[in-house]
Amino acid sequence: MSGHVEVMDPGPLTLVHDLGRPGFAALGVSASGAFDRDAHRLAQRLVGNDETAAGLEVLFGGLHLRLSAGMWVALTGAWVDASLHSSNGTLTVPPHTAVFVDADAKLVLGTATHGARCTVALRGGLDTARVLGSRSRDTLSGLGPAPLRAGDLLPLGPEPSTPVPVADLVPVDPPPLGLVELEVRPGPRADWFTTEAHEVLLGVEWRVSARSDRTGVRLELASTSTVSGTPLERVPARVGAELESEGMLRGSIQVSPDGAPTVLGPDHPVTGGYPVIAVVVDASLDRLAQLRPGQPVRLRRATGRA
Repeated sequence: MSGHVEVMDPGPLTLVHDLGRPGFAALGVSASGAFDRDAHRLAQRLVGNDETAAGLEVLFGGLHLRLSAGMWVALTGAWVDASLHSSNGTLTVPPHTAVFVDADAKLVLGTATHGARCTVALRGGLDTARVLGSRSRDTLSGLGPAPLRAGDLLPLGPEPSTPVPVADLVPVDPPPLGLVELEVRPGPRADWFTTEAHEVLLGVEWRVSARSDRTGVRLELASTSTVSGTPLERVPARVGAELESEGMLRGSIQVSPDGAPTVLGPDHPVTGGYPVIAVVVDASLDRLAQLRPGQPVRLRRATGRA
């Protein structure tokens, strides 16, 4: 594989991501990596790349790319109205499908209609510099490639040894626009909170705050909720108490002093001083990536073994 892709318009936010850099928490570095890992893996498989290849994570669409050479492209995750513009005309790009793109064609992503983050995979993967073994952008620490800007040239890696799969279309439902359920298990500081707080956590409908990003998805009480005041109250012995900073994991639900929960994302800090009331199970984590501001969320206690 030779050539590169040119960024003509990065949209609101487009980042380079692979599956991250686990194993550096002792250095204060989170694993980072693709927010929607399933979407990333699927996109890479569709174009015949290894799942660890680097692609693009596009927030709400708006990305415009010019492709210098003919290549295979796939879009997964959030559904966007995407099109290819070349000397042969204009072609609509369906989601979850591998499409061959002519040289000097332009790939245009419209606004996401379902979900929040679209993954773009290009055969050969993006050959940007690795930092601590990963090409991922960590928005908290600033490690990895900077957010894309107009005029950036992104080099492509060598031709993969595996061919593009014959089955180049995978039927996948679009991310839901309505209520999303996330399974959780009790956190290490669950005993800091009252019985009523646990009932509220699992019993009410939450809404995704606009103050959410890759470091964490903040949840707010839905406008229809009858809960008032501090939603998740501590037991009397822990009111006003400070917690020594302790290790944090992706999916941890921290509760800030105002009683609001935040689910930590892939770029979370590796330590934190707010108590963790619960933890989102791994099987539910990728759903966080596709939540849109204002979308309703319910937390449900996971059953069975972890």
